[in-house]
Amino acid sequence: MKGISVIIVSWNARDYLRDCLVSVRDTGGSLVHEIIVVDNDSRDGSPEMVAAEFPEVTLIRAGENLGFARGNNLGLKRASGSSLALINSDVVVHPECLQHLAGFLESHPEVGLVGAKVIGGDGHLQRTCRLLPGVWNIACQALGLDRLLARWPLFSGREMRHWDQNETTEVQVLSGCFWLARKEAVAKVGSLDERFFFYAEDVDWCKRFRDAGWKIFFLPRAVATHFGGGSSANAPLAYCIQMLRANLDYWKKHHGLAGQCVYRALSVLHFGLRVVPLGILKLAGAAEASEVGRKFRENFVSLRWLLTGKEV
Repeated sequence: MKGISVIIVSWNARDYLRDCLVSVRDTGGSLVHEIIVVDNDSRDGSPEMVAAEFPEVTLIRAGENLGFARGNNLGLKRASGSSLALINSDVVVHPECLQHLAGFLESHPEVGLVGAKVIGGDGHLQRTCRLLPGVWNIACQALGLDRLLARWPLFSGREMRHWDQNETTEVQVLSGCFWLARKEAVAKVGSLDERFFFYAEDVDWCKRFRDAGWKIFFLPRAVATHFGGGSSANAPLAYCIQMLRANLDYWKKHHGLAGQCVYRALSVLHFGLRVVPLGILKLAGAAEASEVGRKFRENFVSLRWLLTGKEV
């Protein structure tokens, strides 16, 4: 076995990327066969940093912002390991994490994709396990039932808020911030769908793994930290629209035009129910006004784009 090929796609996230590479180097040891960084035309010195500080890393300069799916596919084409770790640039891998994930794949030949327990930069759990999108769980999210009735599995939404994510469990979807995939499975499932520039490609890939008969597992004894926003923080409002666009594309791909229309209607309801109270709080000078203002802007821009198509 050739070990793990680690693939990291990065865009203007130099400091996060440095920490990510250090963590992979320090924790992976001989298990890591190679590290491939795909730089999406960063202008913050990221590729120069990689070349100077990590000469052992294979650096691919994309020359443009390819997005998440195309960037990872570029790395996948170069990868020669027996398993493939797709890791966001703003992830720090904890000791024994890759070893646990690789050992699980080796001992469970029916599993094609496995993910770690992910902790946010604030020390709190990030819910990386989800259900595939459906009308019911999207409606629960739009109406806020996934938070109001979080302890009830029926209402806890796509993020399964009733579950503490402390057990090794087969799941439907793993967040794309950190995957370990079996190369044999990827060869059968195919690469990431490049119609998704950023967002929803992880849901699509997980659905295709399951459709092809491969199991997806969550392994909480493997742990990583995901700071979030390493790239998306560069243009947060644009990324809100991109997320919606990607989700609409997902629904059209898997549920047709009718499904896409249902998702759009539920999304209008979702953002519409939040814009008004956030606007009132903002005008009233609520505590943590900067956070209220940020949420108001994100919800308003998302709702406006759904109704008018107007970009940021």
